[in-house]
Amino acid sequence: MNSKKVVVLDYGFGNVRSAERALAHVGADVEITRDYDRAMNADGLLVPGVGAFSACMTGLKEARGDWIVERRLAGGRPVMGICVGMQILFGRGIEHGVETEGLDEWPGTVGPLKAPVVPHMGWNTVEAPQDSELFAGLDADARFYFVHSYAVHDWTLEIANPAMRAPRVSWSTHGERFVAAVENGALWATQFHPEKSGDTGAQLLTNWLSTF
Repeated sequence: MNSKKVVVLDYGFGNVRSAERALAHVGADVEITRDYDRAMNADGLLVPGVGAFSACMTGLKEARGDWIVERRLAGGRPVMGICVGMQILFGRGIEHGVETEGLDEWPGTVGPLKAPVVPHMGWNTVEAPQDSELFAGLDADARFYFVHSYAVHDWTLEIANPAMRAPRVSWSTHGERFVAAVENGALWATQFHPEKSGDTGAQLLTNWLSTF
């Protein structure tokens, strides 16, 4: 069986080498690039993200990443966001009083994480739905590696058509409950770093690859 071709989008913000190694470890044919055609034609697209929401959005637009994500999803082509790469999929981010528009694939606001210790840095569990494909084969006490100071605290997307499958939303807690992962058709995302989460992260990436 041929390896799945995955592009890690190189727009200047993200642990692209870590993502490349983790995906290659689970059998993907990985390329790091910002080339529009290669990103569009890959079997899967991974959008990493590290740093400030506003800076990531600027870098993404300069690399035409906003177009790439939109066009891939319009065609039902798999996209996965990681960390800030997940956050920018929401409607807006607010950091230090500055509001920045996101990609608005999902409604919601990324805001400061209210906890005794910030950033949330280290291993934590995730509450996943029973029918989750992303967390399939993983125990409920599986732990994943988080590094973040901002999060989405509320899931507000409403599905008007009852025939459509509602997104599967997973949660974690650090001081307060926040969105840890989303599975929504061709668009999946995690607040944590699967590429830094050892065997549990490898299983999660394998689950993603198995969907396309």
